[in-house]
Amino acid sequence: MKAAFQNYHARMQRVLEYIDQHLDDDLNLDVLSSIAAFSKFHFHRQFTATFGLSVHRYVQLARMKRASYRLAYRDAQSVTDIAMDAGYDAPDAFARAFRQRVGQSPSSFRKSPDWEPWLAAFGPLDNARSKLMQKTFTPDDVTIREVVSTPVAIMEHRGDPAMIGATIQRFIAWRKATGLTPKTSPTFNVFHSDPHTTPQSEYRMDLCVGIDRSFEREDGQIKAGVIPGGRCAVLRVVGNTGNLEPAALYLYREWLPASGEETRDFPIYCQRLSFFPEVPEHEAVAELFLPLK
Repeated sequence: MKAAFQNYHARMQRVLEYIDQHLDDDLNLDVLSSIAAFSKFHFHRQFTATFGLSVHRYVQLARMKRASYRLAYRDAQSVTDIAMDAGYDAPDAFARAFRQRVGQSPSSFRKSPDWEPWLAAFGPLDNARSKLMQKTFTPDDVTIREVVSTPVAIMEHRGDPAMIGATIQRFIAWRKATGLTPKTSPTFNVFHSDPHTTPQSEYRMDLCVGIDRSFEREDGQIKAGVIPGGRCAVLRVVGNTGNLEPAALYLYREWLPASGEETRDFPIYCQRLSFFPEVPEHEAVAELFLPLK
């Protein structure tokens, strides 16, 4: 029974990965049911029963989420091109659908996103993905690595974690202006707070980029810092890198007590190696670092 259940879920997960990789293609029931190797007459009901969303609704939300990321974080692409990539024949049809979904026009969202309605709009998609895309970690997934010290430029996020998207926008804009692109300079997040135990107004997270030169920022938006070298437990996460909490909990709850190791006086942090929407969401990669003595 357990093996049959795992096989069933593996087939459904293939469908989610296929959708991620082929958002620009015709994702009809015939195609997707064949990917799952299920009868097309029952696949739609099976998908809805498993994920709480119809296939059509899931694909719509996945395309709209990618479009919203491109609007907020990739200003080189026009709204018209983003609309076409999302499967709409005309920008005005995309604008109506986008406004209905997130409460803002695409141009307004690009300029100043309202992240709370966005989180609510795409909550059903993230909930559906978490049913099958969540990885179970084992001790073999953790390696101990000697990490070198890395000078970084830091943009601090302080306040409601739901508003991190606005800080990310400013961070990306600053990186573009200074030429510190992800292709040439590593990207880190340092997690000073646990969002479940810290009041929203006191939540702290640093967005960091590795640097090899000095810089100045008159408005105080950016400061210089260092991610210290030393031993770290490293856990690689592939897919769903927008939510690293399960990986962090595994390190703290299971791996650390069983390892006999002790933590060093520096927060847990991650390095982001590939990013959605440059790669399909399930192919995004991050490494989580737990500093050790």
